[in-house]
Amino acid sequence: MKFLNAIQNRYTTKLYKDDKKIDTDKIEALKEVLRLSPSSINSQPWEFVFVSDVDTKNKLSMVSQHNTDKVKNCDTVVVFRSVDNLSKFKEELANRLPEYAFGFYQDYINQHSENETKTWMDKQLYIALGTFLSACATMQIDSTPMEGIEAEKYDAILGNDDYRSVFAVAIGFRDENDLNQLSEKPKSRKPLEEVIRTI
Repeated sequence: MKFLNAIQNRYTTKLYKDDKKIDTDKIEALKEVLRLSPSSINSQPWEFVFVSDVDTKNKLSMVSQHNTDKVKNCDTVVVFRSVDNLSKFKEELANRLPEYAFGFYQDYINQHSENETKTWMDKQLYIALGTFLSACATMQIDSTPMEGIEAEKYDAILGNDDYRSVFAVAIGFRDENDLNQLSEKPKSRKPLEEVIRTI
């Protein structure tokens, strides 16, 4: 499927089939897509947790606010997590980045608070999110980005205190009764001339 057609046909899925599974090779491809996602200075301040285990999904569903059914019924929940342990991450960057890139990071953290640094890292996750949703669309996998999660409770379930959950994405296949699909609710976007300027 051509990329533009894939984006034209994607929508935020509200109702998933709980008995249709994503092929393993597509899940592995999505993992590689996230690994290859761009980030500022190639910082990669993230961890992506793929959850398909039924018991764990059920636990996450109970702390997913209005997204309970999506988490429970989708094939896999992908949790996007940002760096929380800044000192450990700084050591990693010192070993991984070229000197000029690490120097940029050093200058940044010297001029910003810990909270501002973590916000900058969170923004990198949203770059990965765009890449991920687009990849799902080209693979004809339905998706639902979800900020509506109880992040600290997600962290308690998932472990690894070096990272903190920011948002999640449910992926799988739509139920035929999903009222949000384009046949029921056509895509609504502003006209091109209202969002694009050419100079």
